Amino acid sequence: MAPESFAVTEPCIAAIDGGGSKTLLVVLRSDGTIADIQQTGGTNPFDQPLWRERLTGLLKTLPTSTQAVGLGLAGYGESATLCARQEDAVSESLGHIPYSLTNDVDMACSAAFGGEPGVLVLSGTGSMAWASDGQGQHCRVGGWGSLFGDEGSAYQIGRDALTLLTHILDGRNTQDVAFLEPFSQAMSLPSDPELCTPALLEWYGNLEHPRSAVAALARHVSILAEDGCAPAATLLDAAATELTAHIRAARRKMPGIELPWSYAGGTLQSPFLRNAIAAQCGAPVSPLLPPIGGGLMTAARQAGWAPDTSWITSLSRTLGAAGFGS
Repeated sequence: MAPESFAVTEPCIAAIDGGGSKTLLVVLRSDGTIADIQQTGGTNPFDQPLWRERLTGLLKTLPTSTQAVGLGLAGYGESATLCARQEDAVSESLGHIPYSLTNDVDMACSAAFGGEPGVLVLSGTGSMAWASDGQGQHCRVGGWGSLFGDEGSAYQIGRDALTLLTHILDGRNTQDVAFLEPFSQAMSLPSDPELCTPALLEWYGNLEHPRSAVAALARHVSILAEDGCAPAATLLDAAATELTAHIRAARRKMPGIELPWSYAGGTLQSPFLRNAIAAQCGAPVSPLLPPIGGGLMTAARQAGWAPDTSWITSLSRTLGAAGFGS
């Protein structure tokens, strides 16, 4: 996906979208073309021990002609101690380069609505909703992490799918046996219960990054739901109910203003899940830009590029052509 690496000498801006599972860097030239794309592992300081090394490693690759950087980092604003560490890592790496630093969901909300009012629900490895009135006031719902939160996230969907699988293997659930064969096959496990049980325990015992591995299972659940697997559809319907509660709570926190909703995160690329939420909250607004676009839009303002509607439309096409769907 990344263009061939080469030195960038013309003026450019950059953005970083630092999530729980992966971190993306995009460098954009002043003519609107992409100069560089890089990706590394997750940079959420709550559960990624290597977050600082990964973040600073990306920042050190920026061209010397970079005029501004927009960063949206998972976990930012959730702990004063970790916030200070994130700010130190960014400021030490960027030196004199101007930058803006916010939560990754705040950045995704700005991208989705182009800075206008709305509530953005994100479901990736974790989950959160972020609402903005477009005038600087905002609120958040969720984002409590996998220990006692992240309802409707890929992690919860994957964990619920594993729970359902184990209940079927144990004989505790005899109603959803239709889930056993397709889900075990998606995990490359035997579908025979006698063979699946030890294979599942072996899979579990060899996980290097349990949270990411469990979250990755949500994609299988989504595919099965789209294919008409009733137990998988039930799992996604439950996730939709949780994410609907996020949206409704965000709207209640900002009364007196009409807040359309939009979406971000790999989990919400599922049409089934989006439609299940729409049945409760109304149809979503398609995001104007993918999350990384929010960081580029902020950086463009800092660099004095005046990102108007035409610029945003052009950026959307550019990022879409590079493989970043909204």
